[in-house]
Amino acid sequence: MVGRFDERFLEEIKSRLRPSDVIGRTVKLRKQGREYVGLSPFNKEKTPSFYVNDDKGMFFDFSSGKTGDLITYLQETERLSFAEAVERLAGEAGLALPEVDPRGAEQEKQRQGLADWLELAAQWFEAELKRPPGREARAYLERRGLPESEWARFRIGFSPNGRTALKDYLVTKGAKPGELVEAGLLIAPEESGSAPYDRFRDRIIFPILDARGRVVSFGGRAMDPQARAKYLNGPETVVFHKGHHLYGLSEARKILAAAKADEAPPLVVVEGYMDVIACQRAGVPAVAAMGTALGEEQMEVLWRHHPEPTLCFDGDRAGRQAAARAMERALPLLKPGKSFRFAIVEGGKDPDDVLREQGPAVLRQQLSQTTPFAEALFIRERDAEPLDTPERKASLKVRLRKLAAGIADGDLAQAYKEDLLGRFEQLSPPRQAPVYEAGAAGRALSRHGWAKRRAALAGATPEAKDAAERMRRAPRALPAALARAALLDPTVIDDAIERVGSHGFGDEQLDKIARELVRLRYETEHLEMETLQRRLLASGISQDDLDRVQREAERAGVAAPFLRESGERARLLWRQAFDLLMQLESLERAAEAARQDIARDPSALATLATLKAERDHLRRLINSDWASGEDEAHPVLPH
Repeated sequence: MVGRFDERFLEEIKSRLRPSDVIGRTVKLRKQGREYVGLSPFNKEKTPSFYVNDDKGMFFDFSSGKTGDLITYLQETERLSFAEAVERLAGEAGLALPEVDPRGAEQEKQRQGLADWLELAAQWFEAELKRPPGREARAYLERRGLPESEWARFRIGFSPNGRTALKDYLVTKGAKPGELVEAGLLIAPEESGSAPYDRFRDRIIFPILDARGRVVSFGGRAMDPQARAKYLNGPETVVFHKGHHLYGLSEARKILAAAKADEAPPLVVVEGYMDVIACQRAGVPAVAAMGTALGEEQMEVLWRHHPEPTLCFDGDRAGRQAAARAMERALPLLKPGKSFRFAIVEGGKDPDDVLREQGPAVLRQQLSQTTPFAEALFIRERDAEPLDTPERKASLKVRLRKLAAGIADGDLAQAYKEDLLGRFEQLSPPRQAPVYEAGAAGRALSRHGWAKRRAALAGATPEAKDAAERMRRAPRALPAALARAALLDPTVIDDAIERVGSHGFGDEQLDKIARELVRLRYETEHLEMETLQRRLLASGISQDDLDRVQREAERAGVAAPFLRESGERARLLWRQAFDLLMQLESLERAAEAARQDIARDPSALATLATLKAERDHLRRLINSDWASGEDEAHPVLPH
């Protein structure tokens, strides 16, 4: 969520509030030295393991591993968003919220106006379901096991078949057709002069709410079996972003908040609207993405509410593909305390079927049978092809190393490598590995090579040393080009903002710029270039740093076509280049891990050769005109 709170404002709040006072309202604390201690608000316990330190402005919960400041505490215990927590604490501290800039205020006014029309539309849809035109829709819901007593809870509605029924109603209430187009309620024909018409017609309507329960869009299920689209979702608007919102989140938050600490239910991600409703009727907090693969932003939203959400996909081919896509997107983002589990409902059914046919107890039981992320990842790779030849077994081992290396967190990447390779070793009986000295010789040769470089530099002229130092401090060309594009248009990082925050731009010289850009994107939606540069300089990034980025970016050539484009095309090419670079970084880490394993595992030598071949192929691809293809939906990526 984009906010308007800078660090000084947040620090002022914290300076005015003592954590022990705020937290002490909900947790019984006693003084112990310089800290306060009490029973954990997150886990049921008899011995206190929850500490609050006013000097540090932090809480520490050793039973759950959670820690943070007052803002984090409210987010964790009351399921508030960052902005909601800040607003609450600012009120307690007696601080007025920062003024929004004029353009931001105008946009907020526009958003609020659209939100009002969306809410009025939701009420109209609900009323239409109970009127004569909604007769068949009511019968359909009854057949699906959703009784009338539950319709209001989920705000189910119906859109009649008239071309302008909703439009006519809202216009009589004062709406302008242009506003309704912007809200996603009407479609504006491409033919000039044609009047807008209703987007949803002859469909059961599922309102999409934000985390606080406000209507931001709609999804519609066609009543006509011959309709071109069985399900239709509202478009991207200023109030609705498919990659951020999750259907059912506001109701899921209520279920989570009502649960006892020792009986916390899993937060489940399912595939359809009716599946979400089925789970929530069974007391299971559930959400769904809106017809798209689960994205990085949505994963971060899920982790704010549960450390290990459960992904429940159908057992068919489409469901397996959806699970695979979720794994690929989640893998780089995994951290200690942030992961996923996987569940498959038995018998090829979906949660809605199970609730209707077998009841809520069976649904809850099946959703509780989960597989950890590491195990699901290994099973996916193991079953990708038969392991009937040494070559295929070696290929599996290479893939497992690459996957582990793709995790940004170093400690977790090492743990995954050990876990995945341990599972691999169990596929075959253990054997005694022969003594192999090539690894030690290779490391000795490597040390010798570095020694020669240092010796050569030691005898170099001051000018040569200065040139070498400049080279050491300069970022590589493609990462510099990615950073340069983000400095020119910070919105390019939005679809990869979490990965940019954890990986940077793939070069340690650019890490500080990456972190600052991510922070600024979270703080403000619009940032002029001049203002951006001023804030970067104020954060400690020097003009020399920015100049080096520009110089190195100019060397990127064909590897950076996004610098020669503009608009959505530039953003698409930037995302493709960033993905390629992240794949290259993953291969580099996997190759380094294999190189270190050669001494104790001879098979790592073959793995290293394979990884180096893939790495070299990817380098050639990056340095070729990889973006020359015209099919934007399927960028040229290595397999």
